[in-house]
Formats: sequence, C-alpha cells, structure tokens
Amino acid sequence: MAGIVNYIKESFGELKNNVTWTPWSEAQSLTILVAVFSIIFSLAIWGIDTVFGKVISTYFNLITGK
Repeated sequence: MAGIVNYIKESFGELKNNVTWTPWSEAQSLTILVAVFSIIFSLAIWGIDTVFGKVISTYFNLITGK
C-alpha cells in the first residue's frame, strides 16, 4: 500500500514541477475550436445519414412498388 501512495505522490510532483502546461488562454481557444469542429462534423454526419436514409427508403419503395 505504501508503494501506491508513494507512486501517487511522485506522480503529482511530476505533474506540478516537470510538465509544461499550455497557457490558459490557448487551452480555452483550442477547446472552443474542438467544440466547434465537433458540432460541424456531427451535423455533416447527420446530414449524410439523412440523405442515405432517404435514398435507401426511396430505393426500397421502388422495389416494392409503393
């Protein structure tokens, strides 16, 4: 158990002293960029899915004669 506690302490020390963190303003702008890209990408996927759904539905309606 002492080994795990020591590992956690050393990990926090490493994060605090040896890791170069991105400045807060850059992290915020990158987060917004990722969020916007994710929304645009999800809308594109939704649009493609809708179009393919309508195409397949039309195809099956033509086959069944409805």
